[in-house]
Amino acid sequence: MEFAYLSKGEGVIMRYVYMDNGATSYPKAPGVAESMSDYILNIGTNINRGAYESSYRAEHTVYETRELLCELFSFNKPENVVFTKNITESLNVLIKCLLKEKDHVIVSSMEHNAVMRPLNALKNIEYTKVLCSEKGELNVEDVEKAIRENTRAIIMTHASNVCGSILDLEKVGQVCKKHKLFFIIDSAQTAGFLDVDINKLNADAIGFTGHKSLLGPQGIGGFIVNDRMNSQMTSFIEGGTGSLSDTEMQPDYMPDKFEAGTLNIPGIYGLNSALKYILNHGVSNIREKEIFLMSRFLEGLNNINSIKLLGRDTSKDRTGIFSIDFINKDNGLVSYELCKEYGIMTRSGMHCAPSAHKTLGTFPKGTVRFSLSHFTSIEDIDYTIDCINKIANKGR
Repeated sequence: MEFAYLSKGEGVIMRYVYMDNGATSYPKAPGVAESMSDYILNIGTNINRGAYESSYRAEHTVYETRELLCELFSFNKPENVVFTKNITESLNVLIKCLLKEKDHVIVSSMEHNAVMRPLNALKNIEYTKVLCSEKGELNVEDVEKAIRENTRAIIMTHASNVCGSILDLEKVGQVCKKHKLFFIIDSAQTAGFLDVDINKLNADAIGFTGHKSLLGPQGIGGFIVNDRMNSQMTSFIEGGTGSLSDTEMQPDYMPDKFEAGTLNIPGIYGLNSALKYILNHGVSNIREKEIFLMSRFLEGLNNINSIKLLGRDTSKDRTGIFSIDFINKDNGLVSYELCKEYGIMTRSGMHCAPSAHKTLGTFPKGTVRFSLSHFTSIEDIDYTIDCINKIANKGR
């Protein structure tokens, strides 16, 4: 993509580089803004309520988006694609609507707070946290050893949002199938980058967010869930659905069971365009481009002293998320300097994953996280490496 530039004042022009795609993608996929604008300006109606053409048009796009998500995740039930506002809400629904008193679940030590906080909020629920290695790698044998008589589910992130390490969830899924456990996957950092196939993973539910590697807008996410797990879940929020309006009880059929109230239809329109972009270009092609950029970034990092890269030091089994500890420096101040002096936007701190930082040995200091996308250019990579080198070696 073309560089954007920011004025630094007094006629000085500074390059602008976005390196925070792990928080939200930028830019969005082509067509996202236009489709959202088209809905707001030319359609604007609700779904499942009105018997008029514009409502039917909106309903068609919403249903088509469910079908696109089925294609992305190799799923076969569009009615079991549920929209939420983000993956945090999705994981809350999946966790709190499934687990019952005295249930035991297994998680990894790389989990985001979107998994850990809901679990900690539940009373009389037990969980075991399987410790990953200092590179964020999961030993599946440890997962199987953690199974108890009352274990009901395994809930795991597909890839760390801190260091980018990909967990081998295919093997975890085999463990779940063997022991007849429910398997819930957090795909926040992998959907749109990896081939996330619900069947190959032996997953029962996959939570997704639209605004990260799916390249859509903020405020739209969701989950897919199979009938086996859905049959064991209760509804989360009750209210109007436009269906069974003659009763005051929530419908028990999908997706109405979990979709009370008006959906974020502009967000769904944006997600629709983003999914078409991803599926048309191919996830494998997007991943190939990102791996090329990751390899170039890693090559540059490996030649810089006074920094420590967390996670894997090759592009194998990792995403485009890189956490760096600037040795003997305040990582928060480094992140500020990167933006103020060089126009490079990153994220410092705990990244809503304190357990992951404890595993990686960076708690409570935190790290500076750089996260790229396939829209990142080679020039962006080279410029960022040069700036990291300048800061790391300043004052030496």
